[in-house]
Amino acid sequence: MSTHPLEDRPERWSVTESSYLYEGDWVVSLRADQVRRAGADGEEPFRRLVLEHPGAVIVLALDDGDRVLCLAQYRHAAGRRFVELPAGLLDGPAEEEPLDVARRELREEALLEAEDWTHLATTWSSPGISAEVMHLFLARGLSTVDRGDFVLEHEEADMETFWVPFAELRDAVLEGRVGDGPLVQAVLLAEAKGLVPGAENDSAL
Repeated sequence: MSTHPLEDRPERWSVTESSYLYEGDWVVSLRADQVRRAGADGEEPFRRLVLEHPGAVIVLALDDGDRVLCLAQYRHAAGRRFVELPAGLLDGPAEEEPLDVARRELREEALLEAEDWTHLATTWSSPGISAEVMHLFLARGLSTVDRGDFVLEHEEADMETFWVPFAELRDAVLEGRVGDGPLVQAVLLAEAKGLVPGAENDSAL
């Protein structure tokens, strides 16, 4: 049995030099750092690229029949149309909490609001290169709303929305038919935490 603590911990190695390879007005920036390993003052720094990202929220919205609100959205970098969950960036005011962003994104993308919210997990999408942090939520007690003055643009203007029974979505995850990382995490976390009663009995696998 391992005696190492099974817990991530904050740590920051020194950066001797930093420069931006890309700074734009769309979501991310790419930074190059010269990093020195902690406790290795005699070693030369080494180069690491950091994809700066504001972070994101993802919402697994379940109705009273345990159906999940899903989106089908084109993603240019992957060249695929993915089955996804409502999601959005933490690109608003610094004091805005992830839950507030999740509420806003559910309204803007799915025309829904929820009475009950459960934080499923906070995960790092690819910490070897990206600073993106993802906050995953389960939303219940749904009702329809309008999206206010928000206007869907670009990929969002082409989104399709549809409802899927949770068990069917879980099976699609396990069979590899859907591969969006945040969706996979949210579905498996909700089931593992017992937040979708009876779902384990509905699997056809």
